[in-house]
Amino acid sequence: MSRSAIRPVKSFSVATYNIHKGISAFNRRSMVHDLREQLRTMQADIVFLQEVVGNNDRHSLKHANWPTAPQHEFLADEHWPVSAYGKNAVYEHGHHGNAILSRFAISRCEQVDISTNRIEQRGMLHAELSLPGLKSPLHCVCVHLGLLGRSRVKQISAVCARIDALVPRDAPLIVAGDFNDWRHRAGAPLRELDLHEVFETMEGNPARSFPARLPILRLDRIYVRGLDVNDARVHRGRDWAKLSDHAALEAELSLRRTPRNLTPLDEAPH
Repeated sequence: MSRSAIRPVKSFSVATYNIHKGISAFNRRSMVHDLREQLRTMQADIVFLQEVVGNNDRHSLKHANWPTAPQHEFLADEHWPVSAYGKNAVYEHGHHGNAILSRFAISRCEQVDISTNRIEQRGMLHAELSLPGLKSPLHCVCVHLGLLGRSRVKQISAVCARIDALVPRDAPLIVAGDFNDWRHRAGAPLRELDLHEVFETMEGNPARSFPARLPILRLDRIYVRGLDVNDARVHRGRDWAKLSDHAALEAELSLRRTPRNLTPLDEAPH
Protein backbone atom coordinates (compact mmCIF):
# COMPACT_ATOMS: atom_id res chain seq x y z
CA MET A 1 0.00 0.00 0.00
CA SER A 2 1.41 3.41 -0.95
CA ARG A 3 1.88 6.19 1.58
CA SER A 4 -0.52 8.44 -0.33
CA ALA A 5 -3.23 5.81 0.03
CA ILE A 6 -3.00 5.85 3.82
CA ARG A 7 -2.42 9.56 4.32
CA PRO A 8 -4.11 10.52 7.62
CA VAL A 9 -7.28 12.57 7.58
CA LYS A 10 -6.64 15.98 9.16
CA SER A 11 -10.12 17.48 8.94
CA PHE A 12 -13.59 16.56 7.74
CA SER A 13 -17.14 17.89 7.70
CA VAL A 14 -20.28 16.51 9.31
CA ALA A 15 -23.95 17.39 8.98
CA THR A 16 -27.19 16.55 10.74
CA TYR A 17 -30.67 16.79 9.25
CA ASN A 18 -34.18 15.66 10.16
CA ILE A 19 -35.48 14.96 6.64
CA HIS A 20 -39.21 14.68 7.50
CA LYS A 21 -39.37 11.26 5.78
CA GLY A 22 -38.61 12.87 2.41
CA ILE A 23 -42.13 14.29 2.24
CA SER A 24 -43.19 17.93 1.91
CA ALA A 25 -45.32 19.70 4.54
CA PHE A 26 -48.77 18.14 5.00
CA ASN A 27 -47.50 15.01 3.18
CA ARG A 28 -48.44 16.43 -0.21
CA ARG A 29 -45.54 15.27 -2.37
CA SER A 30 -42.29 13.37 -2.33
CA MET A 31 -39.20 15.55 -1.98
CA VAL A 32 -36.65 12.77 -1.78
CA HIS A 33 -35.08 13.42 -5.21
CA ASP A 34 -34.63 17.14 -4.44
CA LEU A 35 -33.35 16.15 -1.01
CA ARG A 36 -30.62 13.98 -2.49
CA GLU A 37 -29.40 16.82 -4.68
CA GLN A 38 -29.40 19.34 -1.80
CA LEU A 39 -27.50 17.00 0.51
CA ARG A 40 -24.76 16.77 -2.08
CA THR A 41 -24.29 20.55 -2.13
CA MET A 42 -23.02 20.39 1.45
CA GLN A 43 -20.07 18.12 0.59
CA ALA A 44 -20.23 16.67 4.12
CA ASP A 45 -18.09 13.59 4.73
CA ILE A 46 -20.48 12.19 7.37
CA VAL A 47 -24.23 12.89 7.46
CA PHE A 48 -26.48 12.11 10.44
CA LEU A 49 -30.12 11.77 9.34
CA GLN A 50 -33.36 11.40 11.28
CA GLU A 51 -36.86 10.36 10.12
CA VAL A 52 -35.39 8.25 7.35
CA VAL A 53 -37.86 5.84 5.74
CA GLY A 54 -36.64 2.29 5.43
CA ASN A 55 -39.92 1.17 3.87
CA ASN A 56 -43.40 2.63 3.45
CA ASP A 57 -45.95 0.77 1.32
CA ARG A 58 -48.41 3.68 1.38
CA HIS A 59 -45.90 6.26 0.13
CA SER A 60 -44.68 3.95 -2.62
CA LEU A 61 -48.26 3.63 -3.89
CA LYS A 62 -49.13 7.32 -3.51
CA HIS A 63 -46.00 8.87 -5.02
CA ALA A 64 -45.04 7.87 -8.56
CA ASN A 65 -41.37 8.77 -8.09
CA TRP A 66 -40.92 7.05 -4.73
CA PRO A 67 -37.54 5.22 -4.70
CA THR A 68 -37.57 1.44 -4.70
CA ALA A 69 -34.50 1.36 -2.43
CA PRO A 70 -34.59 2.35 1.27
CA GLN A 71 -34.07 6.10 1.66
CA HIS A 72 -30.64 5.85 3.24
CA GLU A 73 -29.38 3.84 0.27
CA PHE A 74 -31.09 6.11 -2.25
CA LEU A 75 -29.67 9.26 -0.61
CA ALA A 76 -26.18 7.80 -0.24
CA ASP A 77 -26.07 6.45 -3.81
CA GLU A 78 -22.44 6.71 -5.02
CA HIS A 79 -21.79 9.99 -3.19
CA TRP A 80 -21.38 8.32 0.21
CA PRO A 81 -19.98 4.79 -0.33
CA VAL A 82 -21.15 3.56 3.08
CA SER A 83 -24.44 3.95 4.92
CA ALA A 84 -26.11 2.51 8.01
CA TYR A 85 -29.74 2.52 9.13
CA GLY A 86 -31.56 1.73 12.35
CA LYS A 87 -35.31 1.40 12.81
CA ASN A 88 -36.93 3.67 15.37
CA ALA A 89 -40.63 3.42 14.53
CA VAL A 90 -42.14 0.23 13.12
CA TYR A 91 -45.74 0.13 11.90
CA GLU A 92 -47.99 -2.05 9.76
CA HIS A 93 -47.05 -0.43 6.44
CA GLY A 94 -43.36 0.21 7.07
CA HIS A 95 -40.73 1.73 9.32
CA HIS A 96 -38.46 4.77 9.69
CA GLY A 97 -35.47 5.67 11.84
CA ASN A 98 -31.94 7.09 11.94
CA ALA A 99 -29.21 6.80 9.32
CA ILE A 100 -25.56 7.67 8.89
CA LEU A 101 -24.06 8.28 5.44
CA SER A 102 -20.27 8.17 5.31
CA ARG A 103 -17.28 8.54 3.02
CA PHE A 104 -15.31 6.50 5.56
CA ALA A 105 -15.64 2.81 6.30
CA ILE A 106 -18.03 1.74 9.08
CA SER A 107 -16.43 -1.04 11.09
CA ARG A 108 -19.27 -1.57 13.59
CA CYS A 109 -22.84 -0.37 13.92
CA GLU A 110 -25.71 -0.93 16.36
CA GLN A 111 -29.19 0.52 16.73
CA VAL A 112 -30.36 0.92 20.34
CA ASP A 113 -34.00 1.33 21.34
CA ILE A 114 -34.36 4.22 23.81
CA SER A 115 -38.16 4.45 23.74
CA THR A 116 -39.80 5.35 27.05
CA ASN A 117 -43.44 4.84 26.08
CA ARG A 118 -45.58 3.06 23.50
CA ILE A 119 -46.52 6.22 21.60
CA GLU A 120 -43.05 7.53 20.70
CA GLN A 121 -40.59 4.99 19.32
CA ARG A 122 -37.11 6.47 19.57
CA GLY A 123 -33.58 5.20 19.10
CA MET A 124 -29.89 5.95 18.73
CA LEU A 125 -27.65 4.61 15.99
CA HIS A 126 -24.07 4.05 17.18
CA ALA A 127 -21.44 3.52 14.50
CA GLU A 128 -17.66 3.21 14.60
CA LEU A 129 -15.91 4.72 11.59
CA SER A 130 -12.38 3.96 10.39
CA LEU A 131 -10.55 7.11 9.30
CA PRO A 132 -7.23 6.78 7.43
CA GLY A 133 -4.32 7.20 9.82
CA LEU A 134 -6.45 7.17 12.95
CA LYS A 135 -5.72 4.24 15.26
CA SER A 136 -8.89 4.64 17.34
CA PRO A 137 -12.28 4.54 15.58
CA LEU A 138 -14.38 7.67 15.28
CA HIS A 139 -17.56 7.02 17.27
CA CYS A 140 -20.73 8.50 15.75
CA VAL A 141 -24.05 8.46 17.61
CA CYS A 142 -27.15 9.60 15.71
CA VAL A 143 -30.13 10.36 17.95
CA HIS A 144 -33.77 11.40 17.69
CA LEU A 145 -35.20 12.17 21.12
CA GLY A 146 -38.81 12.36 22.24
CA LEU A 147 -41.24 15.27 22.51
CA LEU A 148 -41.89 14.81 26.23
CA GLY A 149 -39.42 16.35 28.68
CA ARG A 150 -39.38 13.38 31.06
CA SER A 151 -38.73 11.06 28.09
CA ARG A 152 -35.78 13.12 26.93
CA VAL A 153 -34.23 13.03 30.41
CA LYS A 154 -34.30 9.21 30.36
CA GLN A 155 -33.11 9.06 26.75
CA ILE A 156 -30.16 11.38 27.33
CA SER A 157 -29.28 9.26 30.36
CA ALA A 158 -29.31 6.16 28.13
CA VAL A 159 -27.11 7.87 25.54
CA CYS A 160 -24.64 8.97 28.23
CA ALA A 161 -24.57 5.51 29.81
CA ARG A 162 -23.70 3.90 26.47
CA ILE A 163 -20.97 6.44 25.79
CA ASP A 164 -19.53 6.03 29.26
CA ALA A 165 -19.48 2.24 28.89
CA LEU A 166 -18.37 1.79 25.27
CA VAL A 167 -16.51 4.88 24.07
CA PRO A 168 -12.95 5.33 25.40
CA ARG A 169 -12.25 8.82 26.74
CA ASP A 170 -9.44 9.33 24.23
CA ALA A 171 -11.49 8.23 21.20
CA PRO A 172 -12.99 10.99 19.01
CA LEU A 173 -16.77 11.16 19.36
CA ILE A 174 -19.72 12.89 17.65
CA VAL A 175 -23.29 12.85 18.96
CA ALA A 176 -25.71 14.55 16.56
CA GLY A 177 -29.36 14.64 15.64
CA ASP A 178 -32.77 16.00 16.56
CA PHE A 179 -32.78 16.49 20.33
CA ASN A 180 -36.23 18.18 20.51
CA ASP A 181 -34.65 20.08 23.37
CA TRP A 182 -36.33 23.50 23.34
CA ARG A 183 -35.78 23.81 27.11
CA HIS A 184 -31.98 23.49 26.71
CA ARG A 185 -31.56 20.70 29.28
CA ALA A 186 -29.79 18.06 27.20
CA GLY A 187 -26.43 19.80 27.19
CA ALA A 188 -25.54 19.50 30.88
CA PRO A 189 -25.30 15.66 31.04
CA LEU A 190 -23.32 15.61 27.80
CA ARG A 191 -20.91 18.26 29.05
CA GLU A 192 -20.15 16.01 32.03
CA LEU A 193 -18.72 13.60 29.43
CA ASP A 194 -16.65 16.42 27.89
CA LEU A 195 -18.97 16.74 24.88
CA HIS A 196 -19.39 20.27 23.52
CA GLU A 197 -21.94 21.56 21.01
CA VAL A 198 -20.32 23.04 17.89
CA PHE A 199 -22.50 26.17 17.56
CA GLU A 200 -22.20 26.79 21.28
CA THR A 201 -18.43 26.64 20.85
CA MET A 202 -18.45 29.03 17.89
CA GLU A 203 -21.35 31.37 18.72
CA GLY A 204 -22.33 30.85 22.35
CA ASN A 205 -25.62 29.01 21.73
CA PRO A 206 -26.92 26.04 19.74
CA ALA A 207 -28.27 27.00 16.32
CA ARG A 208 -31.92 27.88 15.67
CA SER A 209 -33.14 25.10 13.39
CA PHE A 210 -36.93 24.82 13.68
CA PRO A 211 -39.18 25.58 11.88
CA ALA A 212 -37.03 25.70 8.77
CA ARG A 213 -38.72 28.70 7.14
CA LEU A 214 -38.25 30.90 10.20
CA PRO A 215 -36.07 29.06 12.73
CA ILE A 216 -36.85 29.91 16.35
CA LEU A 217 -36.19 26.74 18.37
CA ARG A 218 -32.75 25.19 18.91
CA LEU A 219 -33.71 21.54 18.41
CA ASP A 220 -30.88 20.09 16.33
CA ARG A 221 -27.36 19.71 17.70
CA ILE A 222 -23.86 18.46 16.92
CA TYR A 223 -21.83 17.56 20.03
CA VAL A 224 -18.15 16.59 19.75
CA ARG A 225 -15.36 15.27 21.95
CA GLY A 226 -11.69 15.03 21.05
CA LEU A 227 -12.28 17.22 17.98
CA ASP A 228 -11.67 20.88 17.23
CA VAL A 229 -14.44 22.97 15.65
CA ASN A 230 -13.25 25.07 12.71
CA ASP A 231 -16.63 26.27 11.42
CA ALA A 232 -20.36 25.72 11.90
CA ARG A 233 -23.24 26.84 9.71
CA VAL A 234 -26.98 26.47 9.22
CA HIS A 235 -28.33 25.73 5.74
CA ARG A 236 -31.29 28.01 5.15
CA GLY A 237 -33.17 29.40 2.17
CA ARG A 238 -36.03 28.43 -0.09
CA ASP A 239 -34.34 25.36 -1.57
CA TRP A 240 -33.79 23.92 1.91
CA ALA A 241 -37.03 25.05 3.55
CA LYS A 242 -39.19 23.18 1.04
CA LEU A 243 -37.55 19.87 1.93
CA SER A 244 -38.19 19.57 5.68
CA ASP A 245 -39.55 21.39 8.69
CA HIS A 246 -36.01 21.34 10.18
CA ALA A 247 -32.92 23.18 8.96
CA ALA A 248 -29.74 21.26 8.19
CA LEU A 249 -26.63 21.90 10.29
CA GLU A 250 -23.03 21.40 9.18
CA ALA A 251 -19.67 21.67 10.95
CA GLU A 252 -16.01 21.54 9.89
CA LEU A 253 -13.95 19.53 12.38
CA SER A 254 -10.28 18.71 12.93
CA LEU A 255 -8.83 15.72 14.71
CA ARG A 256 -6.79 16.30 17.83
CA ARG A 257 -3.64 14.32 17.26
CA THR A 258 -2.29 12.29 20.18
CA PRO A 259 0.41 9.59 20.25
CA ARG A 260 -2.23 6.98 21.11
CA ASN A 261 -4.81 7.63 18.40
CA LEU A 262 -2.52 8.58 15.52
CA THR A 263 -0.80 5.95 13.39
CA PRO A 264 2.34 7.61 12.00
CA LEU A 265 2.93 7.03 8.29
CA ASP A 266 6.29 5.41 9.01
CA GLU A 267 4.53 2.75 11.08
CA ALA A 268 1.58 2.21 8.75
CA PRO A 269 1.50 -0.90 6.55
CA HIS A 270 2.89 -0.49 3.01
